[in-house]
Amino acid sequence: MFSGKTEELIRRLRRAEFARLQIQVFKPIIDKRYNEMAVTSHNMTTMDSLPIHDAEEIWSHLKPGTKVVGIDEGQFFSANLVQVAQDLADRGLRVIIAGLDTDWQGKPFEPMPTLMAIAESVTKQHAVCVVCGAQASRTQRTSGGDNQVLVGAHDSYEARCRDHFKPEVDQPTLDWKLKREMEIS
Repeated sequence: MFSGKTEELIRRLRRAEFARLQIQVFKPIIDKRYNEMAVTSHNMTTMDSLPIHDAEEIWSHLKPGTKVVGIDEGQFFSANLVQVAQDLADRGLRVIIAGLDTDWQGKPFEPMPTLMAIAESVTKQHAVCVVCGAQASRTQRTSGGDNQVLVGAHDSYEARCRDHFKPEVDQPTLDWKLKREMEIS
């Protein structure tokens, strides 16, 4: 979080508009943080969008002549986003998706890792660690329980580097390492 993913999505979509390409923008209906009808960056840069429950809804809203489809907060969609994105691309549309590839525990946040694996191009944005100022590749949850999905911003999350990332729930790999160390001792 806080790496400029939505801002970059908006920048790319505006470039497509400057090229006179018809664009459509979608976001998950659960994302109501700043504006229910627009994708909005943390810096308050906005672009009108259509909130949808499921990626399959894109088909019923897709307008003739659309050349570029933008999707924000891809991690909040189900796995069918992968097939929808593939089908859109197979029909000749440019598909640009922004989202988190890992959750607040540092675990893969589907469907983004799968989308990244099949994409022609991937840009991985990094924030700045709020503790030390280094490049941040993790999202530290600061409140809100242990559910994977919690829509929030500065009130619930911080950008952290690997050294300062402390997930609230132990990850299985850390548990395994601890058990292994105990066996060796």
